[in-house]
Amino acid sequence: MTKQILVGGVPVGGGAPVSIQSMCSTKTHDTVATVEQIRRLQAAGCEIVRVAVPDLPAAKAIGAIKEQIAIPLVADIHFDYKLALEAVAAGADKVRINPGNIGGTDRVKAVADACRLRNVPIRIGVNGGSLEKPLLAKYGGITPEALVESAMGHIALLNRFDFDNICVSLKSSSVPVAMAAYRLMAQRTEYPLHLGVTEAGTLHMGTLKSAVGIGGLLAMGIGDTLRVTLTADPVEEIYVARDILKAVGLRREGPELISCPTCGRTNIDLITLAQEVERRLQAVEKPITVAVMGCAVNGPGEASAADVGIAAGNGVGVLFQKGKIVKKVPAEVLADELMKLIGELE
Repeated sequence: MTKQILVGGVPVGGGAPVSIQSMCSTKTHDTVATVEQIRRLQAAGCEIVRVAVPDLPAAKAIGAIKEQIAIPLVADIHFDYKLALEAVAAGADKVRINPGNIGGTDRVKAVADACRLRNVPIRIGVNGGSLEKPLLAKYGGITPEALVESAMGHIALLNRFDFDNICVSLKSSSVPVAMAAYRLMAQRTEYPLHLGVTEAGTLHMGTLKSAVGIGGLLAMGIGDTLRVTLTADPVEEIYVARDILKAVGLRREGPELISCPTCGRTNIDLITLAQEVERRLQAVEKPITVAVMGCAVNGPGEASAADVGIAAGNGVGVLFQKGKIVKKVPAEVLADELMKLIGELE
């Protein structure tokens, strides 16, 4: 088990539930737009949010933003240690830095001292795209070992200044490299790990890469918090993150839909039916499993683990509960009858 840090009021590591993060795409100094986006992210299920701090106006906006939101706020800092100091003074709940790119050791010490004084954790954010040149030369490119050595060097630098309130990420756009790096890091340290596949891509491919990389690590028991990175509205990142946590069995919030892939026995437009049920389930909060099957003969048995479900035949279908058929109805009202049955569940 990893050690635990506190990001605002959210525990990360030490057996705490895996938390979901995202990052604003707004200009941080635009507090109105940033707060509006953070509220949308929180409504979708975001538990920790990060903002870019590229300049002093952005750093100074941290306080005003924090006053208007209800989830912890992380300041993302590169190159200028003074921005980290300003963000911490303004009330940031965590700082994300790469200690190797904010200047000499005196500057790293200044940031560590400021964070220690206010009990603000630091995420060491190692990224394959910004690895130190000596490590690239040593390992012949971006490798898991290079990422881990970079992280260990940054940890040692912060430890040198009596700072250990640390979380670590080792991100790469390569799923195999990222997964291997996190596995290696988990073997070597007990720091909480922030999972992610960086620059994962657009909604489709980014979802796939994140599901494989982040989901695979979580299934192995590795990871304490996560961010799915997508070239999309950041709210989409939250939806994908929640689905990943549900898929690996770490969350039971709201319904989970299972459906068969269809075959030659299917006598209904099952794809449209499944999409309709999925859309209507968005308004349901019960932690149930719902099945949509295309064969009234085998469907209830194949989906016997589902709490409720429907299986369609030729013009008719059946509703079933825990594998037992409870009602036969015309196919055109299957979705309506399913939602009625869900509404009756305790």
